[in-house]
Amino acid sequence: MSQELIRNFSIIAHIDHGKSTLADRILEITRTVSEREMREQLLDSMDLERERGITIKAQAARIAYEAEDGKTYTLNLIDTPGHVDFHYEVSRSLAACEGALLVVDAAQGVEAQTIANLYKAIEENLTIIPILNKIDLPNADPEAVRAQVQELVGCDPEDILVVSAKEGRGVAEILESIVHRIPPPCGRDNDSPLRGLVVDSIYNTYRGVVAYVRVVDGILSEGDPIRMMVTKEEYEVLEVGVFTPKMVRRGYLGTGEVGYFIANIKDTSDLQVGDTVTHAKNRATEVLPGYKPVLAVVFCGFFPVESSQYEELRDALQKLHLNDSAFLYEPETSGALGFGFRCGFLGTLHMEIVQERLEREYGLELVITAPNVVYELDLTNGKTVQIDNPSDLPSPTEVSDFREPYIHATILSDQDSVGAVLKICSDRRGEARGMEYLPGGRVIIRYDLPLSEVVLDFHDRLKSASRGYASYDYEVIGFRSGNLVKLDILLNGDPVDALSLIVHRDKAQTRGKALVERLRKVVPRQLFDVAIQAAIGNKIISRETVKALRKNVTAKCYGGDITRKRKLIERQREGKRRMKLVGNVELPQDAFLAVLNVE
Repeated sequence: MSQELIRNFSIIAHIDHGKSTLADRILEITRTVSEREMREQLLDSMDLERERGITIKAQAARIAYEAEDGKTYTLNLIDTPGHVDFHYEVSRSLAACEGALLVVDAAQGVEAQTIANLYKAIEENLTIIPILNKIDLPNADPEAVRAQVQELVGCDPEDILVVSAKEGRGVAEILESIVHRIPPPCGRDNDSPLRGLVVDSIYNTYRGVVAYVRVVDGILSEGDPIRMMVTKEEYEVLEVGVFTPKMVRRGYLGTGEVGYFIANIKDTSDLQVGDTVTHAKNRATEVLPGYKPVLAVVFCGFFPVESSQYEELRDALQKLHLNDSAFLYEPETSGALGFGFRCGFLGTLHMEIVQERLEREYGLELVITAPNVVYELDLTNGKTVQIDNPSDLPSPTEVSDFREPYIHATILSDQDSVGAVLKICSDRRGEARGMEYLPGGRVIIRYDLPLSEVVLDFHDRLKSASRGYASYDYEVIGFRSGNLVKLDILLNGDPVDALSLIVHRDKAQTRGKALVERLRKVVPRQLFDVAIQAAIGNKIISRETVKALRKNVTAKCYGGDITRKRKLIERQREGKRRMKLVGNVELPQDAFLAVLNVE
């Protein structure tokens, strides 16, 4: 196939601006999918995606389109996620394209992730086609939003397409714009050494690893011996095909095409997203520029409720890691929870999605510890270490400097909510970095914030304060020194490592008090008093007591001498004292989940 007839493009937008609906209409109008097979959110194949109405996993589809000039073009569509936590998926998709459709809701206007995705596309030197979607809504304001997009992209007003993906209006103009405005691939011809970029991968129980690939140079055919240029592993290609959006065997992929290959790759660690595929014999000399390494910013512990499920959890994490290479994991041991894994994620939504997938797809019951971020410490012996688990924190006497990660947050809000947004940011120890006013009463607020202050409920607070209008995006900018301390939770004097937190000293008292109050409500009552304490080092800063279950031992005494009752009560008191020394308190999962809801 001539490269002049190929167009590779992505759909990028803020969450819930109509990416998946637009993809549905494109597939429907081009008859890529029959009416019988068509359904809403066709490219969102996971149950979680359909239930939440969000795209989690990037999906590809090959479309045959007969343009007005009489030529039939091959369009390779990649539908990308919109939430900030899945920006890694977006960056991988953009690296395999020459153009991008920037979809903006005509009712909601430009939002934070719109700006972030646009900047990613510009960094990849992609051709941008701006689109105003949802013009059929009663509250749509196309002219005001057109002005926002024009100022953001710097394009002519007539270059902005106005469509309704739900009704199909304007979709034909989008297809013509893709053909005429997005450039074709410019790889070397099919006689050159093969170079293919591994865009993504999924794990199939029966066939092993299925690799998504964009062929940049040369041709990839079934039966070819291939070599992964980063891992140095060699395989024989068993199957090559394309997505329609179902996997269809084709036998080969030419220069500029997007598809998949299966090469009997059984070990999940043998294939890295961003690796370059080449022929094992006629090898290429230069590796394709891959992606930036994944940067996990939120860490928590995953522990099986039943210790016998540890092996199942390990296998499930291995398989899930191939389908979602953006999260990291390593074994961990907790005194309270036993054997488990320390996992790193791109954000709290990413953490929730991975947890739900483990529980649904693999039937696991999990206990999740409180999310933490990675900290950097300068020790008195001259070493610099990074920790993501409070239980690994050295003694304060061994630490000379304690640094926490900061982010640069870009917040979009309406003018009426600016005051509330600024108060939230200042309460989270933020440092103002400027404000910009956009047409239509929108404001861009820039702040430097500690990452630990935004991983829990920052997004929810922004939405509440702005009546749902505000949105934000962020990038990690490095570490800064802070007055940080380790907050321990003690249960009858014994520290529970799974409930330990690292907090700023100014917030330790408030956080500790709120935490022990919540724990008092979820820790089950015993036959003895249970003391729940929050401590910084050896100093107790808050305490609550779960009162003992009591039996009325004097119920059988009717009248008589008072000394008889005193003797029974004293005997009960002595028994509870002995029981407290040898008794164990079993913490339910609610106790660990309570940490997530404490501000």
